[in-house]
Amino acid sequence: MTSQTLRAIGLMSGTSLDGVDAAWLETDGERITHFGPTAMLAYQDDLRADLRRLLDLAPTLAPDDPFLRRVEARVTRDHALAVGLTGRVAEVIGFHGQTILHAPERGRTWQIGDAALLALLCRVPVVHDFRTADVAAGGQGAPLAPLFHAAMAEKLEKPLLIVNIGGVANVTYLGKNGEVLACDTGPGNGPLDDLAQRHLGEPYDKNGALAASGTPDSARLATLLSHPYFARPAPKSLDRLSFSSLINTATSGLSPADAAATLAAFSVAAITEFRLPANPLRVLVCGGGRKNPVLMRGLQAHFAAPVQPVEAAGWDGDALEAQCFAFLAVRSLKGLPISLPSTTGAPHPLTGGRTQSPQLE
Repeated sequence: MTSQTLRAIGLMSGTSLDGVDAAWLETDGERITHFGPTAMLAYQDDLRADLRRLLDLAPTLAPDDPFLRRVEARVTRDHALAVGLTGRVAEVIGFHGQTILHAPERGRTWQIGDAALLALLCRVPVVHDFRTADVAAGGQGAPLAPLFHAAMAEKLEKPLLIVNIGGVANVTYLGKNGEVLACDTGPGNGPLDDLAQRHLGEPYDKNGALAASGTPDSARLATLLSHPYFARPAPKSLDRLSFSSLINTATSGLSPADAAATLAAFSVAAITEFRLPANPLRVLVCGGGRKNPVLMRGLQAHFAAPVQPVEAAGWDGDALEAQCFAFLAVRSLKGLPISLPSTTGAPHPLTGGRTQSPQLE
């Protein structure tokens, strides 16, 4: 069965809370044979605000909380609309859901989304709940993109570093001899997005303009980098709000521009503190952060290798995570690993995900 290719649609709504990305591809779970249409459905402002509120409420929320259930149903319907926007038929949907809490040290990871409703609306089996099995086995449950990155980069020269700057930033290192290492490095765009929302009324710092107009505060940056997370060995992972309290304290009293510049410098420093077995020949950047010139310049100042958006390798940076979950859905159906000890700290290579078939009324 391993060699059988399946048509899959992957769905991803990341920690930036901007909307749903959808992507169609064909894969046997090891190689990707065809890429197809992609689509993005932006969340409406009130839904985005509700999701941001859920991040703060999640630690104390009950699964049957009425507000949570209303938001979950709306998120699920938006995902169904995104599936339709691809205009393609698929045999499986990979549904990551919207993360509202990630605390593997407490044995918890929580992605909202009603897989049964999505399967019913789309009339297609849905693979969901990708992270729970890894966390239950003692892993971090994140990041889950490295095996997909390895498949995408099969023909690229190694060592290669792939940097994903979403709400949280993470890296995948692909070595010459097949090594795959990964971890969450620290905050990505999340704190910058929150700052832009508060001070500009915008969902993010467009083109890094606010950060570019300020100056990083070196003392505050040192305080941020003193967080105990950075002393922990990889693999390790983060919640979207893991650094919120420290960031609020460390940026208090700074102008919005200097705060943005300091947060951008923090994201870059956290990424570059990850110890690599060898210097990469190339650094490919995905996630929204690849569109922020301040972050890209900061990374290039650190690495001797060229730092480029993933488009330089022919990849679609806007659809990459959605493509990843299409790929992982097929791996899940075939019982193939979706995480490794070197990527999540799992005790051995683990598959994950649960399959929900359409239950027609």
